[in-house]
Amino acid sequence: MSDTKFSISDTKITKRELILMNIAGPDRPGLTAALTDILARHDARILDIGQADIHHTLALGILFQTDSLKSGEILKELLFTTSDMHVQVQFSIVPENEYDKWVGMQGKNRYIITILGRTLTAEQISHVTRIIAEQQLNIDNIRRLTGRMPLDDAKQPMAKACIELSVRGNPADRMSMQKDFMELAANLNFDISLQEDNMYRRSRRLICFDMDSTLIRTEVIDELAEHAGVGQEVRSITESAMRGEIDFKESFRKRVALLKGLDISVMKQIAESLPITEGVERLMKVLKRSGYKTAIISGGFTYFGNYLRQKFGFDYVYANELEIDPDGKLTGRYIGDIVDGQRKKDLLRLLAQVENIDIAQTIAVGDGANDLPMLSEAGLGIAFHAKPKVKASASQSISTIGIDGVLYFLGFKDSYMTQHPTEPCPEN
Repeated sequence: MSDTKFSISDTKITKRELILMNIAGPDRPGLTAALTDILARHDARILDIGQADIHHTLALGILFQTDSLKSGEILKELLFTTSDMHVQVQFSIVPENEYDKWVGMQGKNRYIITILGRTLTAEQISHVTRIIAEQQLNIDNIRRLTGRMPLDDAKQPMAKACIELSVRGNPADRMSMQKDFMELAANLNFDISLQEDNMYRRSRRLICFDMDSTLIRTEVIDELAEHAGVGQEVRSITESAMRGEIDFKESFRKRVALLKGLDISVMKQIAESLPITEGVERLMKVLKRSGYKTAIISGGFTYFGNYLRQKFGFDYVYANELEIDPDGKLTGRYIGDIVDGQRKKDLLRLLAQVENIDIAQTIAVGDGANDLPMLSEAGLGIAFHAKPKVKASASQSISTIGIDGVLYFLGFKDSYMTQHPTEPCPEN
């Protein structure tokens, strides 16, 4: 039994013993079954169990309760079994007062911290975990959500890396923690999300997207303006509006007026050549398979929103309707209310009511200043490749990868996303 380490603390033995068993070594099929079978035969009660596997190396912990008269025989059998399976075992007795204190921790809040990027470095993880420690939080669990990273980045240039940390406790200053995370992510080129792990995080059901510069890598009104010969003029107004420098409604009226006389055949041409954002197809497949309702709430135009709806299967589209004259030309006017920031927020709330869900079960994704009301209203608001003002105001942001990065903020693993469509999706 040279591979086995055995140590028992000098804690006074009582009739009822709590014993923590830690196993380390190569992962072997049947190990957990063999160990728990021994505990079962001796009527031991398992109080806690956890396992991790990193590159075929196992770390297994089992906390069990037994009668002190049986513990010697149990430990002997466990020692022989672990020796035969060439893994190391270490035992320690846990005082009941320590166990009671640990049970009491269940009342504390739990937070999920998601770290995301093309690659993740030791420096990034080190800074994040230092902030966690400074906030007096304990890390309960770390899991990798993405597949294993290739050694040669050049072979997989669009790779993603994501880990999720589960932490327990009450932050000393949550606002400060959030601010530190966002600043760190901006400085070290990665994305991070801090969410309270409550019932709403596990039951989100509606996700609303901005369209222009979010689902597509362009502003459609700018594309229309190019065909109308007023591209530079419209672009400057658009950029000013997205930065929050001028009122969205005012900018919208000015830009639409400049499109007067444009033939509507141009709209079909633009729609068929829209540059789709990286990850949209993957994102929508997973969301639809998982039962999410999806919506486009856009300050753009319904024609293009409906095109994306048909292509990817969105459930709802709300955008602006351009007025067309009998000759098939744009009049330079619009029909109905302008979908500005306030309207986006109102539509988010309306859809939550239609779907009969709490607003905390909603998600919103956008990039511009007119998306801020919607992002702040949703249970989870995500700034996606956003303008500086938007990113500075958002609690979560994605700037390093495609829009399917949203799935990792929802707790999905790559293994969930590659299942056959007929298979049930595991709980995220």
